[in-house]
Amino acid sequence: MPSRTTRSITLTGPDAAMFANAQFGSAVPGLAIGHWQWSGWMDPKGRVRALLQLARLEDDRFVAVPRGGDGDALAADLKRFVFRAKVKISVSDVLDVADGDARAAMSAEENGDVIVFGEGDASLRIGVLRGDDAWLPRHIERGYAWLPDDLLDRLLPPALSMERLHAVAFDKGCFPGQEIAARLHFLGGHKKHLRVVRSDAALQDGESLRINGREVGNVLMCHASHEINTSLVVLDDSCADGTMVETDNARLHIVSTFEA
Repeated sequence: MPSRTTRSITLTGPDAAMFANAQFGSAVPGLAIGHWQWSGWMDPKGRVRALLQLARLEDDRFVAVPRGGDGDALAADLKRFVFRAKVKISVSDVLDVADGDARAAMSAEENGDVIVFGEGDASLRIGVLRGDDAWLPRHIERGYAWLPDDLLDRLLPPALSMERLHAVAFDKGCFPGQEIAARLHFLGGHKKHLRVVRSDAALQDGESLRINGREVGNVLMCHASHEINTSLVVLDDSCADGTMVETDNARLHIVSTFEA
């Protein structure tokens, strides 16, 4: 499959941290310069509009990299909420996504026109470079989702394991979708979880998983290697009480399940 691309969104100005904290789900003010964190932008109903890698490169400059979706459209929508805040929002040209060498976990740095997100034993590079998908199996294994277009504005934070990633925080003040996200956090009740599966047939990003015609899940990311098809999926708990799930699409072997 072709390498993935994205557009980064840059927030600059004395109110950049305050603005990002009010819009995104993570606790932004405590993010140190030269580091990154997972975050997300939800709609008022708590559905995830964007899953983000958010880096603080200077005291008043943040770069958000959407993992899926239209960066132009996201930036335009963010601008609607600026009001009197002293923050400037800009969007990059199309950027490639590529694997990188070992860098300190959660570190962020700029190398020319490339931003490097450290993961400890590896890194992810975003910029004008030759893209690749060598990072893809690692991110599938670790439950780092990349959202297909068909699943934007459809999934709630627990389905993407966003609490595990600290992409949502409930002790930092209000943000869009907070009420729904907090209700699910404190009361539970969400019946979909993120899972790594191996399948006997190749799946496609964004594919709807069905049993007897009923949708029971969705495919987020896929990787095939040596006839082994590995995917990151969101799957209903009701059909995943064992290690094997027979869907209309393929037979799925559940390798791991991520908590909310």
